[in-house]
Amino acid sequence: MSLKFIRELPSPEEIMSEVPMPAHLKKMKKERDAEIAKVFTGESDKFILIIGPCSADDEDAVCDYVERLSKVQEQVKDSILMIPRVYTNKPRTTGEGYKGMLHQPQPDQASNMLEGIHAIRKMHIRAMEASGLSPADEMLYPENYSYLDDILSYVAIGARSVENQQHRLTSSGLEIPVGMKNCTSGDISIMLNSIKAAQISHTFIYRGWETETTGNPLSHAIMRGAVNRHGQNIPNYHYEDLMVLIEEYEKRELENPAIIIDTNHANSMKRFEEQPRIAMEIIRNREYSPLLREKVKGLMIESYIEEGTQKIGDNIYGKSITDPCLGWNETERMIYRIAERV
Repeated sequence: MSLKFIRELPSPEEIMSEVPMPAHLKKMKKERDAEIAKVFTGESDKFILIIGPCSADDEDAVCDYVERLSKVQEQVKDSILMIPRVYTNKPRTTGEGYKGMLHQPQPDQASNMLEGIHAIRKMHIRAMEASGLSPADEMLYPENYSYLDDILSYVAIGARSVENQQHRLTSSGLEIPVGMKNCTSGDISIMLNSIKAAQISHTFIYRGWETETTGNPLSHAIMRGAVNRHGQNIPNYHYEDLMVLIEEYEKRELENPAIIIDTNHANSMKRFEEQPRIAMEIIRNREYSPLLREKVKGLMIESYIEEGTQKIGDNIYGKSITDPCLGWNETERMIYRIAERV
């Protein structure tokens, strides 16, 4: 095999003992998990915002951001439930470029997975301390989830991972909401098949063990737009798109049919500044249709302290080094506008 074995990594249990989760944060996460689950089961009508940087590359800036977010959360707590994006794995279309803090604790330095595992736990825990909010992350590598399974309150499965069997089976063993994005082609049947797979029981190999899952009734759809064969972006957040998805949900009789809408990526035509406009269109459609109000549970928003993006090495505090993000001032205005309408 053309593999070079660098080192055997510690088990999740060893890492958790080295970077433990404080008891008061465990309690907070348990309470938050229950509150978030009620939105997806329909017991709560709060509107979810999964919001934060495209990738969490700088611990200080991420913790600054989530602390700001927590102050706004307090102001809108009656109508909005925010889950900070603290994304430590970054999918790359060609495999090139920055792959996230798990790979590179320092973006301008070589990959070091052992340091990365420690770094992402420390950042997640510090962010929870700073904000009182439990986070979301993308499950890019299913086996790595175990290093954060005592921390995360929400997991997203990306457009390029949603067909992968291991992602689907692992999702069926999680006890938190798992959002399945539509694939890049826009075929929603693939996403719905993934949701179905995540909602039922499976037996499979996970981290060297034969395991059995009970199924995850909180798995659901994330609409993120699509790309056609000519490379053009195609939004799928409009009223008609969502009504088609609801019809397909009903045909399959899936549990807890729910929709989260990604306001960036192909939905914004990769124009990050369009996110507030898209958010308000979705809010208006929920006002028009009781069915959409029931099924559209929230938004996924890419936002950071400074708007736009920068190259690695520019060292602009709080500015994304991957996809461009909405800046803080516009983010804050958008959240308050949403809160007035939901």
